[in-house]
Amino acid sequence: MEIVRRKCRSVKVGGITLGGDGRIAVQSMCNTDSHDFAAGAAQALAIERAGCDILRFAVPDMESVGIFEHLRVAGVTVPLVADIHFDWRLAVACAERGADKIRINPGNIGGDENVKKVVEACRQRGLPIRIGVNSGSLQKEILAKYGSPTAEALAESALLHASILERLDFYDTVISIKSSDPITMIRANRILAEKCDYPLHLGVTEAGSERMGTVKSAVGIGALLCDGIGDTVRVSLTADPVKEIRAANELLAAVGYGNGKINVVSCPTCGRTKIDLISIVNEFEERAFTEAHPSKPITVALMGCAVNGPGEAREADIGFAGGEGEALLFRHGEVVRKMNEADIVGELIAEINKL
Repeated sequence: MEIVRRKCRSVKVGGITLGGDGRIAVQSMCNTDSHDFAAGAAQALAIERAGCDILRFAVPDMESVGIFEHLRVAGVTVPLVADIHFDWRLAVACAERGADKIRINPGNIGGDENVKKVVEACRQRGLPIRIGVNSGSLQKEILAKYGSPTAEALAESALLHASILERLDFYDTVISIKSSDPITMIRANRILAEKCDYPLHLGVTEAGSERMGTVKSAVGIGALLCDGIGDTVRVSLTADPVKEIRAANELLAAVGYGNGKINVVSCPTCGRTKIDLISIVNEFEERAFTEAHPSKPITVALMGCAVNGPGEAREADIGFAGGEGEALLFRHGEVVRKMNEADIVGELIAEINKL
């Protein structure tokens, strides 16, 4: 069943459109030392090659503001976001020196006058502002009202911050509500989706390791995407940021937003399986991420035997059904040829690149 996406205003971040008719953009954040521009550029290029659409950098002080100019010289082309806390002067400086979006929490930037200075710097350059709210950043009065960082408290805080920008006639806003609890994050974003028309950035913050963080993100981000909510996502992992991009694209593919990547269908194996399907699937997923480049989103079926395998493989764009030390290759429902077990992954990737 096709998902009907929530209608919202569109906001431009560099060459990327969030909301409106724009596709769902994948984000990540560099974790190198903000003062080590060379390390930041090397990591940024790796993240961009992995399929990142928008990339964020922490800017803790004036010495780190120059990172954006350095990244462009180094060849980074994706839109860049400055992550700012507490100091409005950093936000203004980043707007002046190459950031494509400014991420602030208007409540901790130092009063309405300072927010106004940030807004004017962004307005002059056509830059959007991302409002970031999470469980650890709620205003004292909202915490007192709700007793804890509930979904209702997070949504109220986000709308309050948005209203500060609205009073300044600024609407190029993206809102992000995050929680380390996927259920709270889901509920908060559902409330927000009904009460505003801004593009929403989805993520489960502080989600954990690559394994646990991917599971939590699949629950939180996935549930909202199935509701049609969400215009950009970040899978936050305590891991190499390149792995965030891979996990995000796989999550999007799982709910039908391919972003040019591959949706893998594979059977869990049973006593009928006569090839080493587990190793084949693991090898395929590792190699396909860097070697397989289909021209459009595709589904690949990796099936272990002839019971359900041929049917699943025929339904996929490409795939195989395993036999005794071999597999039958299908492309668009038609049998192509037999493949030896030892050559399956390489041959399959080669066929994918013909699609």
